[in-house]
Amino acid sequence: MRIGSPVATAAGAALVVLSTLAPAAAQAPARPGAPPQVVGRVITMDEAVAISLENQPQIAARLGDYAAARFRVDQALAPLLPQLTGSWTAARAQNVSAGTTAAGIDVGTRTRTFWTDTTVARVSLSQLLFDFGKTLAGTEAQRKLADVAAEDVELQRQLLALAVKEAYTNILFAQRLIRVSEQAVQRAELNLKSARGFFEVGTRPRSDVARAEVDVANARVDLIRARNAERLARVALNTALGIEADTPTQVQDNLVREPITIDRMAVRAEALDKRPEHRQARLRVAVAEATERQTFRNFFPDITAGGTYGAARADMNEIWELNLALTWTLFDGGGRIARWREAKANLDAAVARVKASELDITREVEQAVYSVLEAEERIDAAQVAVNSAQENFRLAQGRFDAGVGTILELTDAQLALTVAQNQETQALADYRIALYRLDRARGRR
Repeated sequence: MRIGSPVATAAGAALVVLSTLAPAAAQAPARPGAPPQVVGRVITMDEAVAISLENQPQIAARLGDYAAARFRVDQALAPLLPQLTGSWTAARAQNVSAGTTAAGIDVGTRTRTFWTDTTVARVSLSQLLFDFGKTLAGTEAQRKLADVAAEDVELQRQLLALAVKEAYTNILFAQRLIRVSEQAVQRAELNLKSARGFFEVGTRPRSDVARAEVDVANARVDLIRARNAERLARVALNTALGIEADTPTQVQDNLVREPITIDRMAVRAEALDKRPEHRQARLRVAVAEATERQTFRNFFPDITAGGTYGAARADMNEIWELNLALTWTLFDGGGRIARWREAKANLDAAVARVKASELDITREVEQAVYSVLEAEERIDAAQVAVNSAQENFRLAQGRFDAGVGTILELTDAQLALTVAQNQETQALADYRIALYRLDRARGRR
């Protein structure tokens, strides 16, 4: 197989998708088998994306992360609510007493040992009255982090949808290459048959037969590689769908050109509005702001009210207490100042990352647009090349059959036709993938 050939491209693309999805799939629990809606029928692109979003464990993992983030919001808010605790303490202590008299009579020093049992039951209630907004700022930071986790779910869905579309297209690309290779094998075998006939009647040398045999062997090698590329692409698609890798998935052919009109400014605006990465960058600015407020308010005290109620044995005497506490750390070695400065630095970094995200998204949009336009132009050029190569091969074959052309001329024409057909197939596949990447660049599934 020639380096950079369409077959190598299809196999490489399938392996890229496999390497991207395999680690997450390996960590997920095994599924019992392919969903019944996949086996035994041809699925469309939209159906493949829907199946993937429903079955892929990566989505379930991101949803779990989002649920955990929402529970962290409750944890951050909890200190503002009443805190109720109960305690029960039982203790037994040994006591020793010494005496020198007994009923007024000096009997010398005596030591007496005895045990005392103490039991205390207590219920304590405390309520944070005011902390200068520290807890509310921390809660707001956790709420924004939960929003970041929600955007991560959407990001994973978009990436997974793109992986499905690329694997789907790679299957179609490989299937087209198989048909091209089969036609090349048929042409090469026909040329070999003609060369053997001419050699047997003495009008052609044995070298023509050898050259034709080499062409047949090369065509069969390309066919073998094309079939393997299809198998690899199907494994990649099945992995993206979240089903068994060896499922005989069948897909509907959509490798056709569908010209579209692209408004660059509209696409860029849509991307900045819908891309989860950009929304996450802006949310992280809000997180940094809330964290900075929280660390700054750590310089102020906490005011807490509390009370306890209980009883102590043996006579179960009633115990109760009411208290009001002001807690203020006046100096902690500069730790709070350092944490506040760290929070301000994180805020500045988060603001800069929003701008960096805008630049990255704009670059991806422009690259995707140019890829679509380039693929469209290659389709036009490749179709012209196919028509010319078909005519050239027809003429070369006629000249060879008439005995005026050489086997070298014929095999060169055959190779040029195969290359032109491969280039047309490559351009169609690249066009579809460029459209899918444009959708991803603008924040669509």
